[in-house]
Amino acid sequence: MTFGRFLLLILVLLAGFAFGVWRGHIEVPPQWNPWAPLDIQATPNLLTPLKLRRLQEDRSLCEQALATSNLTYVAVPDSTPQAGCPVENAVRVNRSEVRFNGAFLATCPLAAAYALFERHGLQPAAQQAFGQPVVRIDHFGSFACRNIARSNRRSQHASANALDLAGFHLQDGTRITVARDWEGDDDKARFLREVKAAACEVFRVTLSPEYNAAHHDHFHVDMGGFGMCR
Repeated sequence: MTFGRFLLLILVLLAGFAFGVWRGHIEVPPQWNPWAPLDIQATPNLLTPLKLRRLQEDRSLCEQALATSNLTYVAVPDSTPQAGCPVENAVRVNRSEVRFNGAFLATCPLAAAYALFERHGLQPAAQQAFGQPVVRIDHFGSFACRNIARSNRRSQHASANALDLAGFHLQDGTRITVARDWEGDDDKARFLREVKAAACEVFRVTLSPEYNAAHHDHFHVDMGGFGMCR
């Protein structure tokens, strides 16, 4: 058998396997089934970004995913809160296992990504650094009908597809802020760097004080169309 025919046979077998999984004739664990709903509790893997993207246009699939999270939220009808800034497939997040300084509006993919980040990134980082969980998060908001600074392009905030994370409160009352604690090499600074790395694993875009002065006091995270970790 020539290499070309062998490669064609492999492709046919893979296509047949994928079709069998899609039709339900072949059973695989849900976390390895690209058509299975995203399970926030399951450890993220190579299929997680694909499953997050599928939530963008499918509210029903979004609801299935968020039902596996610890978020307390309310579905929000599609609307245009301000002219030129429509918000679709969104929820209002009130709390999770942590408290927030205020509820925030978020697209489904952003809410699902946040839930993944909190469970599999933020809390493990806090336990490793301090031996205790984060109990509250301070944010600067999500929805803002505006362009990216010094450009004509809409910010991801204009569609509630971005969130700015500013500070974290530990169980013993310790407060850690990006503005005050990013610089240095103490436990707080190392924790913030672990948090940034964890965010980069889940969100499509994560911007920290390393990006520019405008982000000196927060982590910007969003589910926009390109990848960046700065």
